[in-house]
Amino acid sequence: MVVKQIRNGSFGHLIDRLIDCTVTIACWSWFIFGFLLFFSWPYIAFSLFSKNPEIHFQKLNSLFYRFFFRILKITAPRQKIEVDKRVAAIKSSVIVCNHLSYLDPLLLIALFPKQKTIVKTRFFGAPVFGWIITKSGYLPATCEGRFSRMMIEQMETMATYLKAGGNLFVFPEGTRVRNGKIGELHMGALKIARMHQAPVHVLQIRNSDKLFTPGRFLFNTRIRNTISVKSIDCIEPDYENEPPSTAQLARRVRQSFYEKQI
Repeated sequence: MVVKQIRNGSFGHLIDRLIDCTVTIACWSWFIFGFLLFFSWPYIAFSLFSKNPEIHFQKLNSLFYRFFFRILKITAPRQKIEVDKRVAAIKSSVIVCNHLSYLDPLLLIALFPKQKTIVKTRFFGAPVFGWIITKSGYLPATCEGRFSRMMIEQMETMATYLKAGGNLFVFPEGTRVRNGKIGELHMGALKIARMHQAPVHVLQIRNSDKLFTPGRFLFNTRIRNTISVKSIDCIEPDYENEPPSTAQLARRVRQSFYEKQI
């Protein structure tokens, strides 16, 4: 009886792993075949013929990742994604969010048709992907060396971009945090918000790491899980009469995270 239970348990675990593997391959295959078949030609067309390819690239990015999450929803029905209605309505803002999984930036890009974010500089040298994030107007994480001009150009157009309804989202810690606590906040995005007198929205993502755990390649599709994106604070300072310092904005952001016990 014990041997039978062990065999059944081992067999069941193998089936779960095979399902996780199949779903993972199906989802990540979208990045190759979905791009080549459906998205490569509009990217090229907007790059060559649009006077403002940046906004078109951002919309394509959003659409591309919305399809990715639809594939995930179909292939992993135990995974649910719940988005606060207030989140979808955010415009012309700087958005700060906790970071649990590599899925987090994909999810925020999918949510916002007009989006910019700060990207690690090594990704700008990647084939195809580096070209896309450059054309999308994403910001490099450093302004040193060859990235200085790119950063200057983005700063020069940021005010117009935000006023036109665009969002800049960042993970202020700069990397994934595995223990659920908020680490040292990077000030760059808050400086941009203060410079351009933009509202700061604080978002909370939960459970994305349960689906795609840091350090693992396979999705955990067999568990029941709900990934949620909630608005936990909206900071709208009186920039004209009582402009806050960057440090004051950072304290407010940190307070919001702690109150929600991230």
